[in-house]
Amino acid sequence: MTAPTTLQVFRTSTRLGDVTLEPVVPARDAELVQGWLAHPSAAYWQMSALSVDEVREYLAAVQGGPHEDAWLGRLDGEPVFLTETYDPAHVLLTGVHDALPGDLGMHLLVAPPETPRHGLTDAVMTAVMRFCLSDGGPHGAGRGATRVVVEPDVGNRKIAAKNAAAGFRVLREVDLGRGAHAKRAALSVATRADFAASALGEGPVLASHLTPGHMEHAHRHLAAKALAELAHERLFEPELDAPADPGAPARYRLALDGVTYRFTARRHALEHWVIDPASVRRTGAAGLRGEVDLPVDALELIAELQPLLQVPDALLATYLEELSSTLASAAAKRERELDGTTPSVRGLLDAMRTASGTRDVAEAFQQVEAAMSEGHPSFVANNGRIGFSLDDYRTYAPERGQRVRMLWLAARREHTHLALAADRTEAGHYGAELSDAERTAFAERVAARGHDPADYLYLPVHPWQWDHRVAITFAADVARGDLVPLGPGSDEYQPQQSIRTMFNRTRPERHYVKVALAIQNMGFLRGLSPAYMRVTPAINDWVADLVAADETLRANGFGVLREVASAGYTGDVYHRTPQPNPHRKMLAALWRESPVPRLAPGERLVTMASLLHRDAGGTAFATTLARESGLPPEQWLQAYLDAYLYPLVHCLLAHELAFMPHGENLILVLRDGVVVRALMKDIGEEVAMLGHRPLPERVERIRAVVDDEEKALAIFTDVFDGVLRHLAGILAGDGVLGEDRFWALVAATIDRHAAEHPDLRTGIDLRAARFAHSCLNRLQLRNTLQMVDLANQSESLIYAGTIDNPVRRTGARLRA
Repeated sequence: MTAPTTLQVFRTSTRLGDVTLEPVVPARDAELVQGWLAHPSAAYWQMSALSVDEVREYLAAVQGGPHEDAWLGRLDGEPVFLTETYDPAHVLLTGVHDALPGDLGMHLLVAPPETPRHGLTDAVMTAVMRFCLSDGGPHGAGRGATRVVVEPDVGNRKIAAKNAAAGFRVLREVDLGRGAHAKRAALSVATRADFAASALGEGPVLASHLTPGHMEHAHRHLAAKALAELAHERLFEPELDAPADPGAPARYRLALDGVTYRFTARRHALEHWVIDPASVRRTGAAGLRGEVDLPVDALELIAELQPLLQVPDALLATYLEELSSTLASAAAKRERELDGTTPSVRGLLDAMRTASGTRDVAEAFQQVEAAMSEGHPSFVANNGRIGFSLDDYRTYAPERGQRVRMLWLAARREHTHLALAADRTEAGHYGAELSDAERTAFAERVAARGHDPADYLYLPVHPWQWDHRVAITFAADVARGDLVPLGPGSDEYQPQQSIRTMFNRTRPERHYVKVALAIQNMGFLRGLSPAYMRVTPAINDWVADLVAADETLRANGFGVLREVASAGYTGDVYHRTPQPNPHRKMLAALWRESPVPRLAPGERLVTMASLLHRDAGGTAFATTLARESGLPPEQWLQAYLDAYLYPLVHCLLAHELAFMPHGENLILVLRDGVVVRALMKDIGEEVAMLGHRPLPERVERIRAVVDDEEKALAIFTDVFDGVLRHLAGILAGDGVLGEDRFWALVAATIDRHAAEHPDLRTGIDLRAARFAHSCLNRLQLRNTLQMVDLANQSESLIYAGTIDNPVRRTGARLRA
């Protein structure tokens, strides 16, 4: 909040005339306001007994405070109302309201008219809301809030109705004040979108997130990330512009053709850059005038970097479209965080802590899942979702947290496989996933089409997949009866961050369903191959048996969530073309075990991606967990490394087995904010046997023999570079744990594994001085339609030389 000045005047037009708001002048306005407060209509202000001098002192205190202001409102020049604005993080609602950046508290007192004037309070409320929510303009500066907060007495029915007309939503009732000034208040909020769509607003905004403010934040965040990650991948090297003061970030510059970027950043191990988005400045030459500031625009940044990035000309527009979608989703996430729809880190942790039963635990787990705002921590264009409309985004994007029902198809058995884990049967599988009523209804619907239900298997599809793929791309298959649409199932599911995977909200203990959504996203058509799915349960059985039989992994608590069933349809014409094509990955599904039944009392679930999450207020999930766990930071981190890094190192060194252990592929089990064990998922498509150890014939597909140096990349690239460098930057930046101690604990974890397994002989050296620097964004920039050949991933990778290992035997090599 800034103290008002006499120059600040806000003007707006209403149905009753022109309204202005100006700072209150206590010496001038006290007598006027005292008369308003003394009127019976102002009883809820609880200030009717104040004298003029006392009102003057009150207004002076408001105006003199750093977090609140008072404003006098006039209608056509006549004083008719008083409004107060305040920062709810510091005034009145401290400890009661989970304030977010952009929140603005508001009080309103309308003068009692000598002659009642119809529509006066509507006009006043309209003007005040515009004043609170406006960023400014030709009529004067508004307060620029993203959300207005009010706390009227629950007994004040008139103001409750007026608030509702302005779009306010009651969050809950709270107790405020003390003694004679105590009240039971209806804590309420209204966002810009709420007000715009209200009876007093200008009408609904069809894309309320696409505002200059939200988009500027998205551009800055994405530009900072692009500069950081592309510099990390050595596509360019920013120059030091000004050295840092001790403990402060340094200033850097990147000169491009006609444009220069300047920003502050901290550099960490693994050439990790942490750039402050607010510091990014883009300038261009302006002849004799020198440099002029230009808007920070992530799309323009990529265009300006194109000579260095060398995205194929035919694919540049596709990459920019994925980047545009990423910007749009970032703006939408920002809006939902600021208006309180998406919980803050504090809200997420409170829900976890207070969860009292299986459903509460599952609810808290899914709140965390939907709150993730970053997408992939390394990829710049990570929310492409090309093909989603705005309505599709609102319904199906993971961060929206909506519940959807899967649509079911009957797929002709002769063209469809159903592969099952060794401990499952077809009858048992469908009996668990579909109720008796559903199975009966489905069979009757198949029979009504003139087919024998025994000739069909059941296959779930995503609603978007039905609309955009099955009913169009597979229209012929539906028409001839090889695919029979059956309608929605009864269970509701919530999309996970991996977008194709759905968590059962109706029965959380039941299986996830992963569907072949078949949407273009982050360098791939996100589908499922029936050919791959055919052996997925067998692969999962083998991996699960290995993990269960290994004494170290068993003692560690490490587990896998098996994919116990898969189905895939191959009766379409696309499976008869000479060359493989993306259309062959549009009709398949798998079922994966839920982590919920594995919990002991007091345990909670979070996606590991949450450890890299910051909310709109800048609060980091990992930082808050560590600080509130009650453990020293080193002990908290060690518990996480024991659950995550230690078993992955063991799988690699003892079994030559590598997973894809990024944030969304791990479910962490917490107790009192401390990681106690980890559950790996997404096994069938992403596990790899890197050596020559025996495999069952059906599992042979996962073999990908590489030399020892490349085997080590399963830890170096996927764990150190893909996860731990980001976490180290967060903990160091928040002052939780210096990165020298962070990487020392990582090294100690690797050494402890070696000490506890002295008989293990391997040529894999995880303490080597350097390792090959594998670059993810370079893959997407090379081919945004298919980053790698899934049948030969090793040969598809792109390296940028080698990079210092932060756990090299000579000690971590660090930079300030």
